[in-house]
Amino acid sequence: MSAPATTADAGHHEPSKFHFYIQIAMILSVITGVEVVLVYLPIVKWFVVTALCTLSAVKFMFVIFFFMHLRWDKVFCTILFFIGLVLAGGTMWALLHIFGADASKPLSAAMLEAARLAIA
Repeated sequence: MSAPATTADAGHHEPSKFHFYIQIAMILSVITGVEVVLVYLPIVKWFVVTALCTLSAVKFMFVIFFFMHLRWDKVFCTILFFIGLVLAGGTMWALLHIFGADASKPLSAAMLEAARLAIA
């Protein structure tokens, strides 16, 4: 014979995960709204860029941990994911610095002529 249900267990049911994911989606939409408004505000550029990077990182963490289920995965899978993220971030940083340098800008006509004379 099974034990009778206690009064504490009788009315308790697990909350729906649907509502949890809706709450996460609402948080992400609010963060996106803040990002859009932040771009149009007359604030110093370095602050806007820093705030956008921080907000994007927060959104990224919400998406990978909840919607991609890394929160409940093995730690090894999460480590592999973050290794790829670090490699991608490093590659992006290097490309931005390479193509943002003065050496990557097109040469003027005078500089091209000087380069041709130096080669000849």
